[in-house]
Amino acid sequence: MPKTIVVLQGHPHAAGKHLCHALADAYAAGAKAGGARIERIDIGAVDVALLANPADFASDPALPIRDAQDKIKRSDHLCVVYPLWLGTMPARVKAFFEQLSRNEFAIAESGHGWPKKMLKGRSARVVVTMGMPAAAYKLFFGAHGVRGFESGILGMAGFKPIRETLIGGVGELSEKRSASLIARLRALGERDAT
Repeated sequence: MPKTIVVLQGHPHAAGKHLCHALADAYAAGAKAGGARIERIDIGAVDVALLANPADFASDPALPIRDAQDKIKRSDHLCVVYPLWLGTMPARVKAFFEQLSRNEFAIAESGHGWPKKMLKGRSARVVVTMGMPAAAYKLFFGAHGVRGFESGILGMAGFKPIRETLIGGVGELSEKRSASLIARLRALGERDAT
């Protein structure tokens, strides 16, 4: 049976076409070529409210978020593509995952002090673009923003394994390097589909 893969494009600027859009498209095309069924979520096109009251985690989110929950619930694999802003994900991406986690969708109370992982059985790939070299982000900054997302959100929800693809130096991309990145993401999508 073919895998169902959700490709979540996390660049918050819906009006523009950015590298994240192209990478998400390439990954989806590769996964489809690999035989997977593809579902898409574009965070820039979703109305995402900020949560202010912790009690809201216990209630249902708005319909667009419930639709995203349904897509992820049906999936075998999640690919999240976003740009690095101020060392971590854009605020809108974090707000999306807070909304997505409402009503015990991602984690639930277990009664034993440790939350229950509600999305076990799914794998994930995190693709992050950044202006600085990816090696510098890892070595000098510890990649804390990305690692926090992988362990504190995806890992706590049960995603395993979680693979990451950090793409640095995107502020000065040549046409040749852009084409190489697109080909790389297409190949990763095809590989993740199997």
